[in-house]
Amino acid sequence: MRDKLSQLFCLQRNARKYNSDTQGHNNVPNKNTINGSTYTNGHVGTADGPETTEADTSGSGRMRKSLEGRGSTQNDSIHLKRRVGLFSGVALIVGTMIGSGIFVSPSGLLVRTGSVGVSFLIWLACGLLSLLGALSYAELGTMNTSSGAEWAYFMDAFGPAPAFLFSWVSTLVLKPSQMAIICLSFAQYAVEAFVSECDPPISVIKMVALLAVIMILFVNCYSVDLGMAVQNIFTAAKLVAVLIVICGGAYKLAQGNVQHLTNAFNNPAPSVGAVATAFYTGLWAYDGWNNLNYVTEEIQNPSKNLPRSIIIGIPLVTLCYALINISYLAAMSPIEMIESEAVAVTFGNRILGALAWLMPLSVTVSTFGSANGTLFAAGRLCFAASREGHLLDILSYVHVRRLTPAPGLIFHSLIAAAMVLYGTIDSLIDFFSFTAWIFYGGSMVALLVMRYTKPNYPRPYKVPLIIPILVLVISGYLVAAPIVEKPQIEYLYAVLFILAGLIFYVPFVKMGLTPRFMGMLIL
Repeated sequence: MRDKLSQLFCLQRNARKYNSDTQGHNNVPNKNTINGSTYTNGHVGTADGPETTEADTSGSGRMRKSLEGRGSTQNDSIHLKRRVGLFSGVALIVGTMIGSGIFVSPSGLLVRTGSVGVSFLIWLACGLLSLLGALSYAELGTMNTSSGAEWAYFMDAFGPAPAFLFSWVSTLVLKPSQMAIICLSFAQYAVEAFVSECDPPISVIKMVALLAVIMILFVNCYSVDLGMAVQNIFTAAKLVAVLIVICGGAYKLAQGNVQHLTNAFNNPAPSVGAVATAFYTGLWAYDGWNNLNYVTEEIQNPSKNLPRSIIIGIPLVTLCYALINISYLAAMSPIEMIESEAVAVTFGNRILGALAWLMPLSVTVSTFGSANGTLFAAGRLCFAASREGHLLDILSYVHVRRLTPAPGLIFHSLIAAAMVLYGTIDSLIDFFSFTAWIFYGGSMVALLVMRYTKPNYPRPYKVPLIIPILVLVISGYLVAAPIVEKPQIEYLYAVLFILAGLIFYVPFVKMGLTPRFMGMLIL
């Protein structure tokens, strides 16, 4: 078995171990040559050049190695050049934020708030919160221009242990649950297109979702070029779906269908806990506001284009979401939205007539593309974390001929498939949002800590201090309020899972121990 794996994959062993007392590293990268190609620390191509070094101007007098140094050589075939300009940055934010959430979440928001007006305000508030959080990330991203977002910021502010916990949870929970949610949305719309008189069986929806996971896994394991081609095509279809909804709503409003928009605040106000869980549903639709920080090394002039992309992209998405919600209410009543498991499909049946099939097709294509992009990024996150010694070495294998991180992709897909079988869309959204906002709040703490520990560090973009404090307070509210209002065992599982990472961090990462049986799995 080992010989077969060695023929198909190249192991990218961990070349850097972080010490808890320093953020520097002086290890020499490992290099392996297979069929004329050099594999260096998880990067395929020619050997890496020397790492760049930045001065730590915080007053400590230390030097720290730039986190992006190892992948920034010109001839590295995996690391991309700085080719993301302002337009591409805006497109990345908008393209990742507009996924399946707006087509699934409106009914969940109405159920939890019981009010059209309150749900609409929460949609706008989620957009504002995403913008404030992204502006805080802009300071972090221009201060540390390394890819990796929260992982890099936690390393700078807190050290390796919290950074490991983030990579642990993101790789094993956040990214797989995100893919599971999108695949369930894909399956729901795909099945609804063939069922008009009754709700489709849950078992059928989950089988279709599992099939989607397998198809996306095959695409991304087969070829990087194929995965990106699929992503580009399906992103275009996503924009068509949004445009269809907005134009259809404008048509109904022009006919005078405004009865569902009047008296929007007549119903009783929701409870504090209900508002928090409603925020979870809305924020899921806005998830992706921090994705540009994951590719900071590839942004042209990041000190300017990162904050500019955020300021343009997130308000644009908020405007689209507001118009889509108004369009839904112009075509159907709040009760009809709540009863519909696929709001966009019901909307298409009301507006498009004989062409109603275009709506489920467009949304299905949109969600499939979002799931494809999610797995594409998640596989690289798993690959990078294992390369740094935070996960099993086997997950840093790269296929020798296809140059895809197939073990990491398979690993994520298996977890996502288990989540598809376990939970519904609403329960997964709650679990995802609860866990994610713990780390979003942690990033705000990292910003505040580095304002104190690195006061003189270069900050090309500096956000007003009140913004990260406000986002931190709201993050705490979003984490605590649902637990107080309606305690669920899933929340306890999430916290225990995060803390369980320390059980693995201390012996296997900090102390560098390797169990004997692992010798049978690694080369």
